[in-house]
Amino acid sequence: MSFLVLVGILLAAAAWAVSTYNGLVSLKNGTDASWRQVDVQLKRRHDLVPNLVETVRGAMDFEKGTLESVVAARTRAVEARGPVEAAAAEGELTRSLGRLFAVVEQYPDLKSNRNVQQLQDELANTENLVALARQQYNEQVRSLNTRRESFPANLIAQRFGFGPREYFEGSPADREPPRVALSGPPAPRA
Repeated sequence: MSFLVLVGILLAAAAWAVSTYNGLVSLKNGTDASWRQVDVQLKRRHDLVPNLVETVRGAMDFEKGTLESVVAARTRAVEARGPVEAAAAEGELTRSLGRLFAVVEQYPDLKSNRNVQQLQDELANTENLVALARQQYNEQVRSLNTRRESFPANLIAQRFGFGPREYFEGSPADREPPRVALSGPPAPRA
C-alpha cells in the first residue's frame, strides 16, 4: 500500500513538473510572438518615415536639420535590438517626428498637401498599433515573469533556463508633457 502511495506522489510531482514546464514554454512563446508583433508595427512605422521625409523635403529646404534628425533617429530605431534599446530609439524617433509635424504646421502648402496628410494619418494609425502591440507584449512579459518568479514554478524556471524578460518601456523623456508654443517655432524637448 505504501508503495502505491509513493508511486502516486511521484506521478503527481511529475505531472506538476510537466504542467509547469509546459506553462512556462507557452508563456515564453506567447512573449516571443508578442514581441514579433511589436517588431512588425515598428517596421511599418520605419517604412513610413522615409516617405514622409521625401514628401516634405522639397518644401522645407531651410529646415534641413529637422529632416536630418528624423532620418538619423529612424536609422537608430531600425538598428535597435531588444525591448530596452528599441524603446529608447523609438522614443527619440517619436520626438523627432513630433518636431517635424510641428514644423509642417508652419507651412500652409504642406499642411494642406494631401500626401502629407495621408502619411500623417497613416503614421498616427501606426502609432496606435505600436501602442497596442507594446501593451500586449508587456502583459505577456508580466505573465511570464510572474510565473517564473512564483514558487514552486521558479524551481522549474531556474532548472530549465527561463530567464526574465525586459519590458518595452518608454524613455523618461516620453513621460514629460509636450511643450506647446503658440507663436514661433516649437520649443525642443530636452
